[in-house]
Amino acid sequence: MTREMRVQGTVAEGYEAVRDEFTAVLAAEDPLHAGQLAAYVKGRKVVDLWVGPDTDGDTLYGVYSSTKGAAHLVVALLVQDGTLDLDREVAHYWPEFAAHGKGAVTLRELLAHRAGIVGADAGFSPEELADDRAIAERLAAQRPYWRPGAAFGYHALAIGALAGEVVFRATGRTLQELYEERVRAPYGLDFFLGLPEEHEARFHSVLPMDPTPEQQALLASLPTGPQNLASIAFNRNAPEPTDIETLPNSRLVRAKGPASVGGVASARGLAGMYAAAVTGVEGSEPLLKANTVAEFGQVQSIGHDLVSRAQKAFAVGFQATSEVVYPFLGAGSIGHSGAGGSQAFADPRSGLAYGYTRRRYAFPGGPAPENERLARVAHEAALRHA
Repeated sequence: MTREMRVQGTVAEGYEAVRDEFTAVLAAEDPLHAGQLAAYVKGRKVVDLWVGPDTDGDTLYGVYSSTKGAAHLVVALLVQDGTLDLDREVAHYWPEFAAHGKGAVTLRELLAHRAGIVGADAGFSPEELADDRAIAERLAAQRPYWRPGAAFGYHALAIGALAGEVVFRATGRTLQELYEERVRAPYGLDFFLGLPEEHEARFHSVLPMDPTPEQQALLASLPTGPQNLASIAFNRNAPEPTDIETLPNSRLVRAKGPASVGGVASARGLAGMYAAAVTGVEGSEPLLKANTVAEFGQVQSIGHDLVSRAQKAFAVGFQATSEVVYPFLGAGSIGHSGAGGSQAFADPRSGLAYGYTRRRYAFPGGPAPENERLARVAHEAALRHA
């Protein structure tokens, strides 16, 4: 059976090139590769593809940090409502946060990964990592790892809990509850922050990375000290160090849906959420007004990330997807990738909303390399046929 025969699903007229590219990227994958690709353009679903054994468009995967896009959408809605103010101090909503010189940190700075509390000195237990409020309580008492506002670094396992505590203090509701009520349920999205037991049969566990010998050598050369910023940010400094690859395979993580990494979704769910947020779906009004999208899409931090030690760019919470990652996208594109290889974003200028998932953890973590090809072709088709 050929790889081309294994690609299933549909594309709208004018988007055949996306199917062709999806088929082409499989040449570099294991024959048992499984994944999904979906896209909306101006609210209309134009790509709905999947590949792999026992996989269809309804299959759910752990999407790691793509979860953060859902978390930041809730914050954006509350800012739009006037419930939150990006330029108020976090301590205005959450007084305990002011400990150890963090009192002047604004919500905008926090969401731009500038607060300097990427983790805790003693690390977190597995139970704490699944519980955003437990993480937030520990981080409120944590001394920053750099002077807040002076630099930025990826708050990989922390940012969702930090944002979530601000949401809880301002509303009395958890971020997960508000996401379910205002975003997921109204649109029937297969993107869960807290996977109900009745959907467990649809979830496919993450398969481990399968690096080539050259890739394995590169991984072995990376800094591994338990007290460097990357280790603290990814909880490798804990008594029981976190294995990021297997995190979504924990039922506790899936059930609680921690807002940094615990989301479970299909590609349809990822793309559908961004379409609902920015363009609306099938004629509905978008969740976010154009001014809100523009504000949350403005670059807040760009340059050397102290955690990843690489060039990164963050808007307000979201990754600034058109900077550094996919420069062919329109200015102000917002989204978030996930360590296992998932990617999701909206380009408000072309109207493209994109979602991608895969089952096997991608080298080297972060958005799988094939996303650059797939997103480019989808964007080109959107510009031609929207």
